[in-house]
Amino acid sequence: MKKRVGVLMGGPSTERDISIKSGKAVRAALLNKGIDAVPVELEKAPNYSLRSGTGQARDMNGYKELAEKKIRFFNINAAFIALHGSFGEDGQVQEILEKMKIPYTGSKVSASKLGMDKASSKIQFESNNIPVPRYKVMHKPELDKVPEARVYFKELGTPLVIKPCCEGSSIGLSIIDREDDFQEALLTAFRYSDRVIIEEYAKGREITVGILEDKALPIVEIVPKKRFFDFEAKYQKGLTEYIVPAGIEKAKYLECQNTGLAAHKALAARFFSRVDMILLDSGAPVVLEVNTVPGLTEISLLPKAAQAAGIDFEKLILKIMESILW
Repeated sequence: MKKRVGVLMGGPSTERDISIKSGKAVRAALLNKGIDAVPVELEKAPNYSLRSGTGQARDMNGYKELAEKKIRFFNINAAFIALHGSFGEDGQVQEILEKMKIPYTGSKVSASKLGMDKASSKIQFESNNIPVPRYKVMHKPELDKVPEARVYFKELGTPLVIKPCCEGSSIGLSIIDREDDFQEALLTAFRYSDRVIIEEYAKGREITVGILEDKALPIVEIVPKKRFFDFEAKYQKGLTEYIVPAGIEKAKYLECQNTGLAAHKALAARFFSRVDMILLDSGAPVVLEVNTVPGLTEISLLPKAAQAAGIDFEKLILKIMESILW
């Protein structure tokens, strides 16, 4: 039977523009492979509250109903999810598609929620003996009672990484060396999430392990020209060098791949993901997060890893699509 695939993109998150780039690239690849693919661009959502005080996703102002109506309009048989950030990666659109009985790419609802929630995913990693940087979680209502910055510097070291619990693309992330910058970094992170992670700075080589067909791809090493791999370094040409496959000694290379795959499995991620990690100067890998809907343009990190394994962009997209169609 001829199937119509809806490529879901856009949406209400801070990563909307990146999502549209991924969606357009995915649709072009599907069309080139002879698949009937239509763009389903979900609208922005003014006054849409992405998260509740407990960090659980919730719908405000009927956005879910609007999204469902738009998806239904296109009369699709399957969905390729290219929605990054909240609503696309946190299980909400997955719940809609399951309600509509439309098969979709990527992780199921529970794994999506875990992957988007950095605090919950860290707990899951720790329970599976997967190493993570030391960290603390702060809730927004605690902001007035927060201990002085020196308490965190003493416990977690200098510098500190402060980031929203439920954002991607390094949005709202700060790295601070001075106690005077602590409050500002907290306020920045709390703009994007009701919970914030205060984390030790894991000093070492930044790497990412792409997962495809539930197997580890060649490792990509990320070498930003800025201090860290922030939003600008991710998306502005020339600010970051990518080395694939990463020049890591063989036994350590395999350890990193195995750790990345273990993180993917710990969240019960499905078929593909991208695991961001640090290979510490001490030689041990630690996991930062699992991206269940990684960037999917031809220059994104998962496609770079796939290319190093001999899988070009169109073949990668087709593999992901075929994982739910046949």
